[in-house]
Amino acid sequence: MPAQLDLLRGDITTLAVDAIVNAANSTLLGGGGVDGAIHRAAGPELLAECRKLGGCNTGEAKITLGYRLPARHVIHTVGPVWSGARDDDPALAACYRNSLRLAAQNGCRSVAFPCISTGVYRFPFERACRIALATVKAECLRLPAVERVVFVCFGQSDFETFGRIIAADGGDLPPG
Repeated sequence: MPAQLDLLRGDITTLAVDAIVNAANSTLLGGGGVDGAIHRAAGPELLAECRKLGGCNTGEAKITLGYRLPARHVIHTVGPVWSGARDDDPALAACYRNSLRLAAQNGCRSVAFPCISTGVYRFPFERACRIALATVKAECLRLPAVERVVFVCFGQSDFETFGRIIAADGGDLPPG
């Protein structure tokens, strides 16, 4: 049975799922946006563990404990900085694919994703949403261990835009 896909508007750091995904920078040492929010909510133990990971390349993913978060794990992935180059789309898809594979390898049945690379990395939002949706749907068919994936939008406008993309894709995700 394919994974249940949900769309929620809210704060990813408050979700009680097996893993939340962090749209991290290559150092994994915290930053702005969702990355900073996750580090603040998880506490200093997350930064201490991330220091031992040696960074992360674009498209790859690494996992840590969730510490003070309701989520058991944080999966850190580094999205591409939008350049308009041919490899931007595959690099973004790799973030979602590698995060889901790492989740499955670590027994995570529920995973929550922010919109990767759409903030300071300037990936066009609608394009990023289409890539996220297509990649997650395809990968979940290969990973029956992952039972639920939640796309989390912080702002109302992003939530509405992502909802329209899901509807155009034929999806019937319940509003969050």
